[in-house]
Amino acid sequence: MTNTHTTEPLPAGLYIVATPIGNLGDITLRATNVLARCDGIACEDTRVTGKLMKHLGLSKPLWRYDDHAGERDRARLIESMQTRAVALVSDAGTPLVSDPGYRLVNDCREAGVPITTLPGACAVIAGLTVSGLPNDRFLFGGFLPVKEKARADILAEFGRINSTLVFYETGPRLTKSLRTISNVLGVREIAVARELTKLHEECRRGTADSLIAYYEAHQPKGEIVLLIGPPETDEEDHDLDTLLREALLADKPSQAAGKVAKATGADRKALYARALELRAE
Repeated sequence: MTNTHTTEPLPAGLYIVATPIGNLGDITLRATNVLARCDGIACEDTRVTGKLMKHLGLSKPLWRYDDHAGERDRARLIESMQTRAVALVSDAGTPLVSDPGYRLVNDCREAGVPITTLPGACAVIAGLTVSGLPNDRFLFGGFLPVKEKARADILAEFGRINSTLVFYETGPRLTKSLRTISNVLGVREIAVARELTKLHEECRRGTADSLIAYYEAHQPKGEIVLLIGPPETDEEDHDLDTLLREALLADKPSQAAGKVAKATGADRKALYARALELRAE
């Protein structure tokens, strides 16, 4: 166990250190102590990590280690870890969660280098907790693909799983992804968690179509955690009229019926007939 108060040098090895995802106050005492005592830091972007170190009042050698790092870069780091304590950080959050690093950790294990992990901020978990969506089971899918077909294929594959789905997304691509979700998964409860821990933090809930309408009028910025609620499995638990009414805000009755049928498993023909009734009300 690392003593968070000692100033003695750290034992040689790899230290996986979680850093803040926005608010610098979220750095842990243990992480600060390890960054102060290590011999060097492997990081994605020396400028980003440099700002954190300046905030902490620390100065250490910073070595770039990102997606472009090759076997030679890893070999040099592992050689250093035989006699020195090296911290691995990402630009934000927990290293290895949609960040480079797993090859380095794997090679360290093969080389017998001691590995210590320091938990802390993680956008996946922060988004899940603030969303209010079911969190007893969830699947993290990283960043959704940029291309429409690949994005649709992933959503179709994961959409059958009875779990909340969690993805990373960017502001410019958000409405495209929401539109794919609507087309592939129908009516699902969705949360968009944006700028977590920062000044303009926001978590907005709704269906894909209602969120598309909002974000087309309010251009989203910043980093986003996109969460999709699990499929409903028991038709008796649905308020089908509510789902149909919301779908009818953006779609024709036939399209609304199709989306609700996908999301609930209810009979499409019956839903279409009910959608016509609701629209006539």
